[in-house]
Amino acid sequence: MKLYPLQFQPILKDRIWGGTKLKTYLNKPITSEITGESWEISTVENDVSVIANGFHEGKSLNELINEFPEQVLGIEVFKRFGKQFPLLFKYLDAREDLSIQVHPNDELAAKRHNSFGKTEMWYVMQADDDARLIVGFKEKSSPEEYIQHLENKTLLNILDTKKVKKGDVFFLETGTVHAIGAGTVIAEIQQTSDITYRLYDFDRVDANGNTRELHVDLALDAINYEAVDAQKRYSKLENKSNEVVDCQYFTTNFIPLNGKIDCNKNQNSFTVYMCVDGDFELILNKEKYNYKKGDTVLIPAFLTDFQLNGNASVLEIYIS
Repeated sequence: MKLYPLQFQPILKDRIWGGTKLKTYLNKPITSEITGESWEISTVENDVSVIANGFHEGKSLNELINEFPEQVLGIEVFKRFGKQFPLLFKYLDAREDLSIQVHPNDELAAKRHNSFGKTEMWYVMQADDDARLIVGFKEKSSPEEYIQHLENKTLLNILDTKKVKKGDVFFLETGTVHAIGAGTVIAEIQQTSDITYRLYDFDRVDANGNTRELHVDLALDAINYEAVDAQKRYSKLENKSNEVVDCQYFTTNFIPLNGKIDCNKNQNSFTVYMCVDGDFELILNKEKYNYKKGDTVLIPAFLTDFQLNGNASVLEIYIS
């Protein structure tokens, strides 16, 4: 069995709101002027990641998991999810505002779409001076109030807007109405799901003059109408794993790396590192693997002892 730190070919997605920062800021191989997303690790149907390095290059992540399920996923992750890879990792470039949307919980998503729900978190990698995000309602709302404002095109009046800067983190439980605002580059960690209910799209049209589909009726019983505090405050102790989010779907730590740290894992879960600034090397069995800002690497669960060395800001994600 030959397992090692895995990188994948980015799955690039053109979006009506996308731009070019994934190339200029994160060095992704984009060719369009409206690339909105780079899916870094995915097993969403028809968008399954392909290994880009080493012995297993060219093989899909699903193929590798089928061969070595426990060794890649981890003992506890395999018990809980079988051979499904339960998370999706992305970078997003919002040149324009994204649509206002909501994601269903596990129960609704399973019933309607045979899918996981979509709990997610955002780490702001870059933000223009006036960049903002929409996260939830300003005050407790109701289906009736929401529909009234939607019909009057005044929905923004009752939604909570947050000015953001680099390093800000938001944790979005299912049901939270949200939108990424223009002028941001985001690292996103979420359940493996591509189920989104679009509530309002600012009456935009695509190159062919078509508006995008809205899902107003589906969203009604998916929305959490309570006010939420989605922003996460976290410590930034150097060369430590500082907990940012710990939920049933994933744990995310922030590592301000300055020098070398030893990592000793158990075999219960894979670990993913997203390099959100700087560069670092991972040293495993005397072999060195190098990563820079915008890189994402999957460490199979049975690789338990290694070192990180460099000057970087790193997100560390696993399932606990």
